[in-house]
Amino acid sequence: MTKEVSLEVDLGPLHLKNPIMPASGTFDVRCTLLNEKELNRLGAILPKSIAFQEREGNPGPRICETDCGLLNAVGVPSKGVEYFIKEELPLLKKANNTIIVSLMGNSIPDFCNLAGYLNENKEISALEINLSCPNLNNGILFGVNQDKLYELIFNIKKNTSKPIIAKLSPNVSDIREMALTAKNAGAQIITVANTLMGMAIDVDQQVFRLGNTMGGLSGPAIRPIVVRMIWEIAQSVDIPIIGVGGVYCAENAIEMLLAGASAVQIGSANFFNPHVMLEVIEGIEKYLIKKKYNSIQDIIGLMKN
Repeated sequence: MTKEVSLEVDLGPLHLKNPIMPASGTFDVRCTLLNEKELNRLGAILPKSIAFQEREGNPGPRICETDCGLLNAVGVPSKGVEYFIKEELPLLKKANNTIIVSLMGNSIPDFCNLAGYLNENKEISALEINLSCPNLNNGILFGVNQDKLYELIFNIKKNTSKPIIAKLSPNVSDIREMALTAKNAGAQIITVANTLMGMAIDVDQQVFRLGNTMGGLSGPAIRPIVVRMIWEIAQSVDIPIIGVGGVYCAENAIEMLLAGASAVQIGSANFFNPHVMLEVIEGIEKYLIKKKYNSIQDIIGLMKN
């Protein structure tokens, strides 16, 4: 008889059946190859960031591969919040009971209006604030400026009763200061981290490979940086952490859990392996059984200073 282990985790007021979910921008419930039963196995689902009004995003090319990752400058295109509520949210609700919605805006009023608009919707479990999409000229300011970060989160909290998740930028000198600032402003959960600023040049054509010139680097190249940041935040801030960046297998996710993350988002790996999230869930369970743990709680933050 196979030993049963618990993968259940708490992210502040959120209770998840397991710690695995997609990263914003890498999952579309209308296009996924996963069926409703498989989607319901995920700890939560998180669609791409939405804006209050419809927006086009950046000019192409929007994506290019690198030796050990992916550069993207998609620019957060959105059909707006009304379209999301009418067309996407019903599909998400069928797929999973825990829906985290990622918000983006060009200003504090943009974010606050969007948070307020979604506040009464009981189908939405929490709001992840996209503070730092690195291919938006207006978005990175919130992610790297402590005063702006505090002001944004503080004001969003005044417009919603839903749990706030602050998605931090890795493009800072001290991630601990930004995490503490987000917590002090009212964030209940931290996501670390968004993509790192990067650039690629076609040497034959002598042109930038991205239409936006610069973009966000994701994939295996950034994972060691994110693991370090998770560990640093876990030593400094006593709120739950969601790790994201370069998770391609169960071992990668377990590394983040050991560093102090309570949950893990999977991003670019979804593009070439639609079943990677399910494989990671199964891999974590096997790891716990092999190591004779009863619960995933036994390994979260095990690598303390």
